[in-house]
Order: sequence, then C-alpha cells, then structure tokens
Amino acid sequence: MQVGMVGLGRMGGNMTKRLLQGDHGVVAFDADPHAVATAVEAGATGAQSLADLVAKLSPPRTVWIMVPAGEVTDKTIETLTRLLERGDTVIDGGNSRYTDSQRHGQWLAEGGIDFLDCGTSGGVWGLQEGYCLMIGGTEAAFERTKALFATLAPANGFLRTGPLGSGHYVKMIHNGIEYGMLEAYAEGFELLASHEFPLDLAAIADLWQHGSVVRSWLLDLAEDALKKDPGLAGIRGYVEDSGEGRWTVEEAIRLGVPVPALAFSLFERFRSRQEDAWSDRFIAALRNEFGGHAVKKAGPL
Repeated sequence: MQVGMVGLGRMGGNMTKRLLQGDHGVVAFDADPHAVATAVEAGATGAQSLADLVAKLSPPRTVWIMVPAGEVTDKTIETLTRLLERGDTVIDGGNSRYTDSQRHGQWLAEGGIDFLDCGTSGGVWGLQEGYCLMIGGTEAAFERTKALFATLAPANGFLRTGPLGSGHYVKMIHNGIEYGMLEAYAEGFELLASHEFPLDLAAIADLWQHGSVVRSWLLDLAEDALKKDPGLAGIRGYVEDSGEGRWTVEEAIRLGVPVPALAFSLFERFRSRQEDAWSDRFIAALRNEFGGHAVKKAGPL
C-alpha cells in the first residue's frame, strides 16, 4: 500500500522504516531536509513540500501525519484540506487532544476526506517491537487502511476503538495511567535506594520481572537505566509532561471521576521542575513560627 508520511522525527522516521520493511511505498516529507534524505536512503520517495507529497501519491491517497500536537497539527491538516480530494484519508498518529481530532475530522469531512485519529504507543522501540495503535474513525476508513496498521503493530497490537476521537481519547488515558505507573516505580525504587542495605537495584528490577505481580516492560527499561547509571547521578530530576497527563486530569474533573493517583503523579512532575520551592519555604517559615523549629537560611551553603 502507498502512504505519505508527514513528520520524520524519532517516531515518524522509524515508522517510515517499518512500513518500508513491510513492502509499503512511502512518500516522505519533513521540514528538515536531512530527515527526508535519511528516509530516502531507507527506500522512501522524498517530497519537498506537502503539495509535492500529495502530487506523488496515487488516488485514493492516504497521508499519515506525525507532527507535534496543537498548532503544527492544525496547520498541517488545514493545508491538506486544500490539497487532498474526496475519497482520500488522513491519519493523525501524533498526540493530539481528542477534541482537536474531532474538529479535524469535521474539517476534512467537508471535503469528503476521511480522517482517523490514531493513538500511538511504542516510543523509540517501535521500529523493533512494533507500535500499539488505538484508532478512532469510521469502519470503512479503518478497513481501507488496515494494512498499514497491521505492518506497524505487533500481533494483536492495533484496534479500532470506536468513532472519531476515540483513538486519541484512549491514548490520552493510556498516558495518564503511564504517569501513575512511573510515579509508583519511582517512589518504590527511591525507598530501596535510601536504605542502608547494599541493594543492587538493577538486579531487583530484573528479579521482579520473573513471577512478580509488578512485572512490566517499564521494569525492563528500569533495569537497563540502572545498569548504565546505578545512582542516576548523571540525570537531573526534571520531568516534563507531554500534555496528555494534564488532559486526563481535566477529563476526570469534567466527568466527576476520582483519579487521585493519576492527578498526584501529574503534580509531582510539576514539582520536579522547582528548586527551593516557595511553598516549601512557606511551610518551613510557619513551622518556625508555631513551633520554633529551626529553618535553613537562604544563601550559599
């Protein structure tokens, strides 16, 4: 099957390679010419613009976009609405908010263009292991493009989750759960690292992968990270968020569903970005006021 791939970063570039390995024809475009050249070296046909990409695809066209959520995705889809024709299909495999995907689908539908929102999980390991794909949209559009999903995903690794927006909704909740899992592992391993016992954390991560109820792929990755840097001394404790954890908590508020673990894990990421937090200084000051507890003075140590 022929597909146009827009966005050739860590995810899009590897997805292009996996599609080529599955004997699909890929026309590749990115704002970075070097990324396009890399895709061409792997066997793709390069494109110099979105218009050039569309021109090099045979109708009915399928265009898969892997660009940052928000304004970049908006502009990409706005441009494609003018370039594509009735019967073509756009797949958004990025981390767009599900409500944005519903809006994008409505834009494209006005021109008779189908849209699938495809939540994509797998990270940098996707080329080797395959991507877990959560797909929203019509059954007809899904069936027409199913061969792409079958190539990108491992066995049983893709699912049409429901109507437009549902794929990115499921991926949003997936990432919210991921936040909570990472926080739980982090707290547990910090306790292990803080004890007087001379514990081998990498060995414990490996142990827990054999029969333990907390075994997971994340523990495999934890073992690898701890082998490289047992004390994690080379890493600053600053944790970004992609936005989907925030959206998950906002959705919980909208629906009135309690998600204390997921919400806490999100706020802990915010906490990681603070140094000498004002709120901590406030608590220290109050403890000094009501109990005479000592405070550490600001300034050089």
